Amino acid sequence: MTESTQDETHGGSLGERLNWLRAAVLGANDGIVSTAGLVVGVAGATDDRTALLTAGLAGLLAGSMSMAAGEYVSVSTQRDSEKAALAQEKRELRERPQAELEELTGLLERRGLSEDVAREAAVQLTERDALKAHARVELGIDPDDLTNPWHAAWASFLAFTAGALLPLLAMVLPPADWRLTVTVVSVLTALALTGWSSAHLGAAAPTRAVLRNTAGGALAMGVTYVAGTLLDAAGA
Repeated sequence: MTESTQDETHGGSLGERLNWLRAAVLGANDGIVSTAGLVVGVAGATDDRTALLTAGLAGLLAGSMSMAAGEYVSVSTQRDSEKAALAQEKRELRERPQAELEELTGLLERRGLSEDVAREAAVQLTERDALKAHARVELGIDPDDLTNPWHAAWASFLAFTAGALLPLLAMVLPPADWRLTVTVVSVLTALALTGWSSAHLGAAAPTRAVLRNTAGGALAMGVTYVAGTLLDAAGA
């Protein structure tokens, strides 16, 4: 039983790490696309380095703070739901322990254990820590490792910032004649990498993900550049 529990814990930890990695890749991807679209759009209207830097920094800060706030709210809601589910389970264990033991036995049977083995395992798990046993088997929650909204917020903030820095620096550092070319090439290369990474983490075919990612980024930059050029031509 100990071996099974350890495997389940390791598997859960691995899944959680993969989810964090996938979220980091997607956050970086958002930072790349949104900031690239912004600075390329501004570049369509002006080649002033200060204006480009100001727009890029504003987009970076606004996007990273928005991502962090959104992730904090989302994960806080998930954590509240987990706490509520644990509180309800704790109340049920106190009010009807025998029914909860039967329920745990049934859950273990559905996982492939025979009735006798499931009963013995349920009894042992209940004696050791009834709440933890029901949380993991019934709810899929580890009460010792609830989701942390601050960790999620900082991860999203840093991932978005790291992605946004690429198009920002690619736009403001090169000479004026090379800015657009360097930015487009850098952004498409980075998007190909994040597309491949997200596909790899999800065990999907990378070619489609890379094409989808780069096409979306190219479209975003094309639209904003045309919009900036038209605004400049109109004297806005």
